[in-house]
Amino acid sequence: MGTLGKAREAPRKPSHGTRAAPKARLETKPTSSPLPAQPSLAQITQFRMMVSLGHLAKGASLDDLVDSCIQSFDADGNLCRSNQLLQVMLTMHRIIISSAELLRKLMKLYKDALEKNSPGLCLKICYFVRYWITEFWIMFKMDASLTSTMEEFQEFVKASGEESHCRLIDTTQINSRDWSRKLTQRIKSNTSKKRKVSLLFDHLEPEELSEHLTYLEFKSFRRIAFSDYQNYLVNSCVKENPTMERSIALCNGISQWVQLMVLSRPTPQLRAEVFIKFIQVAQKLHQLQNFNTLMAVIGGLCHSSISRLKETSSHVPQEINKVLGEMTELLSSCRNYENYRRAYGECTHFKIPILGVHLKDLISLYEAMPDYLEDGKVNVHKLLALYNHINELVQLQEMPPPLDANKDLVHLLTLSLDLYYTEDEIYELSYAREPRNHKAPSVFKNYDHDQDGYISQEEFEKIAASFPFSFCVMDKDREGLISRDEITAYFMRASSIYSKLGLGFPHNFQETTYLKPTFCDNCAGFLWGVIKQGYRCKGNKHSESR
Repeated sequence: MGTLGKAREAPRKPSHGTRAAPKARLETKPTSSPLPAQPSLAQITQFRMMVSLGHLAKGASLDDLVDSCIQSFDADGNLCRSNQLLQVMLTMHRIIISSAELLRKLMKLYKDALEKNSPGLCLKICYFVRYWITEFWIMFKMDASLTSTMEEFQEFVKASGEESHCRLIDTTQINSRDWSRKLTQRIKSNTSKKRKVSLLFDHLEPEELSEHLTYLEFKSFRRIAFSDYQNYLVNSCVKENPTMERSIALCNGISQWVQLMVLSRPTPQLRAEVFIKFIQVAQKLHQLQNFNTLMAVIGGLCHSSISRLKETSSHVPQEINKVLGEMTELLSSCRNYENYRRAYGECTHFKIPILGVHLKDLISLYEAMPDYLEDGKVNVHKLLALYNHINELVQLQEMPPPLDANKDLVHLLTLSLDLYYTEDEIYELSYAREPRNHKAPSVFKNYDHDQDGYISQEEFEKIAASFPFSFCVMDKDREGLISRDEITAYFMRASSIYSKLGLGFPHNFQETTYLKPTFCDNCAGFLWGVIKQGYRCKGNKHSESR
């Protein structure tokens, strides 16, 4: 296991948006001097919102923020001021207070207003809650604690005899909403003569394949709601966040599918043809400004199960390898994905971002800025910054993709991407296509200097020094010499026993920054991040280590 994914960790210097520069080209060197940095859309929007919030933008107590939200409504329930504070407060409040706690605070304010005989304030509180229910109804679907607290609030209002208030905070209409999100792109049914369809998609041109991959990607991306990004920040991971999990699974599935499509061909020449076709697909994806699927495809082509195929690569023209190098440079994590950010920032209209990069930006911002200021006030600037970064992603969901999708092809492609193979199975297929040479890999190679497939007992003892005792008898075939198969069996046995003892396998893992798309050798997942995306064993730097 030479490469492991890393738990979430914020980089030292967070990113605050994209930078404008000359038109992006797939070149390793810029053709002209970069233009001065320009503010991103999120930064411009944030500045405007801070101006509209006035003194609150410098920081405010939670009570002041809640009161300002309540006072946003007039006696008739109409907004008498901008809804920007309402949007920020209701989407980002979980950073400082849970939804149930916020509702309990409103309940207390309502009870106090009743005791003080302030019906106007009671009404405004109910208007605020109604706005919350109407605009963010999904929270009341997903948060059991919030739903329970709302039921308490409704029972109290009903017991108080305020029937008109009960109607305002009624949540029964939520259940009648269409839970499924509408598709932005209408799928066209087949009216022409159907073609013979192959799971290898031989019949699809690169443009058609890239369009249908983009359709599936956008469909998955569009399902990620504002609350999903909020949950990601609060929970620090994508677990129990189905829409994000599906998006990441789709990315990993596409990368794995690309590998399988190449490896499915029996000869180097045929595998090279599939490789070339996917390079052309990647070029089309770049033209469609679908960076997330572009990352998945290039990641699949750069995977060690493919890059190790020397016979196959010998049939790939130099110009195709040049394009692959340019694409890899575009998606490189160097300088915080500088090349990608430049290209992405210059794109207009429809585009699909590399989700992992922007999630990393959110985490960076979340970790870098405190929730509260020195005087104990809520850091409104942080709430605004997070809100605008998320809102910029959400707004992309409203841009319809410039393509048509065929219903039959979408279904077939979806089925193909759902076919799951383990990392071991993919490697087995890779080695079956082009068997490895007899040179011992990894740590064995470091000791087998004459490359005859054997090491001495003394050399083995140096390797085994990491273990407190011997797990099996070595040197079965030759006196004083240990074969690669014997040492492989030794480590497999050692790993099993260590696992049962709960000790873990004694690798010397070091934090590593990967400069090209890389996958975890343990879970086969894509390594997202800006820097130090994962770990690599210090004593195992072979490109094919697993």
